[in-house]
Amino acid sequence: MALRQSQILCQGEWVLPSVWVADSFASRLRGLLGRPPLQAGEGLLLKKCNSVHTFGMRYKLDVVFLNRHGVVTSIRERLPARWGAYCLRSSDTLELAAGEVQRLGVRVGQKLEEISGN
Repeated sequence: MALRQSQILCQGEWVLPSVWVADSFASRLRGLLGRPPLQAGEGLLLKKCNSVHTFGMRYKLDVVFLNRHGVVTSIRERLPARWGAYCLRSSDTLELAAGEVQRLGVRVGQKLEEISGN
């Protein structure tokens, strides 16, 4: 179950250079479990997924919920380990290292665009 590599562009303002895309049931189910923590500039894009959990993880995450057009509908910053979050208006979820939402200036209403990577 290999994750596809991609990048995220935000209204021409910034690029998240290293994003893994989980677009199958198995890859979404595993998510970040058993993987090293995300670093600055990295993310995991969960396609067709509007809820996440941090059960079994030992670090916090920033979670960005996106609608089917890639528009940010909700943000949960520094989601603690052993918690969950969801957004019914969303279709995809972008997981980032804790603090990345603030560092990158992500806001509700911004449009994120996935750019094909390697």
